[in-house]
Amino acid sequence: MTQPEQTRPRAVVCLSGGMDSCVCAALAARDFDVYALHFSYGQRTEARELRSAEEIARLTGVRELLPLKMDLFRKIGGSALTDESIAVPTGGDEASIGHEIPVTYVPFRNAHFLSAAVSWAEVLGAKTVFIGAVEQDSSGYPDCRPAYYEAFNKLIQMGTKEGDIRIVTPLIELRKSQIVRLGVELGAPFHVSWSCYSGETVACGVCESCLLRLRAFREAGATDPIPYAIA
Repeated sequence: MTQPEQTRPRAVVCLSGGMDSCVCAALAARDFDVYALHFSYGQRTEARELRSAEEIARLTGVRELLPLKMDLFRKIGGSALTDESIAVPTGGDEASIGHEIPVTYVPFRNAHFLSAAVSWAEVLGAKTVFIGAVEQDSSGYPDCRPAYYEAFNKLIQMGTKEGDIRIVTPLIELRKSQIVRLGVELGAPFHVSWSCYSGETVACGVCESCLLRLRAFREAGATDPIPYAIA
C-alpha cells in the first residue's frame, strides 16, 4: 500500500537577493516548503537584486517567488538607496560602521516588508516568516535589532486571525563571518547573491555593504564568488 507523501510545513522568506537572505533561504529550505517574497522599492540596484532573488529561489528550491513593487520609498525619499539626491557613502573606515545610523537606512522599511510577509503567510497557512536581519557587524539599522522583532511578533499576535504566525531571525546574533561559514555549510548559492548598494554589473567594493561582505568572507577564510571593481 502506497504511503501518502508527508507534507512539510510552509514558511515565507523575505528574499532580498543579498548574502544574508541567501543563507536564510537555504536554511529555511531544510525544514520547510519555502515561499519567498522579493521587494522592489525603488532602490538603486532594483533590477540586479530581483535577478539575484530569482536565481537564489531557483537554486534553493523555493516553491514560489512573489515579487512585489513598493513605490512609496522612492516617493518619500530620505535614503541614499532610493533618493538620487543623496549619495551612497564610499570608502569609509570599516571600524566605524554601525556606530551611527547611516544615510542608506530606508525609513521604517522592514515594517512594510514584514506586514506583506505576514499577510501572505496567513493566506498560505504558513506559521513562520524568515528574515535575514543581522545586528552584529551590520550598518546599525534600527529595524535589525532583536527587540524590534519581539515587538513585531506581539503585534502579529494581536492583529492576525489566529495570532500564531511568528517572525524568526536565525542570523540576527551571528557575525557576518559566521553567516558566510553557515552558508558554505548549507551550500547557499553565494555566487548569484548581490549586496552592492550601487553597482549592478560589478560590485563597487567600496560601499558599506560591500565592505561588510568582503570582510566577512575574508574573516571566514572563504572566497567571495562575485566580481568587484575594487576588492
